[in-house]
Amino acid sequence: MVSLKRRKDRTTENQKKEKQPERIMRKKKKKKEKKKKKKKKKKKKKKKKKKKKKKKKKKKKRKRKKEKEKEKEKRKRERKRRKRKRKRRRKAATWHRFPKLF
Repeated sequence: MVSLKRRKDRTTENQKKEKQPERIMRKKKKKKEKKKKKKKKKKKKKKKKKKKKKKKKKKKKRKRKKEKEKEKEKRKRERKRRKRKRKRRRKAATWHRFPKLF
């Protein structure tokens, strides 16, 4: 069987220090290239799709909000009407039952 131990690294400390900044620079270059590629793709998609969608969504939201507000006002009016009707009925009932009180 072949031994699984790794070969001993014979590079000196100075050599390692010299290599490190090169590695770092290479990594940075790769990252920059990736970012550039990604940015180009994203910009194209955003410009085409987002402008159209935003305009449509805003209009819909406004309509929905207005409709909801109208519905709320209608409900309030209906509640007030019901309350008035109840009061009238009660008053009428008491008037017929106990005319001496009024």
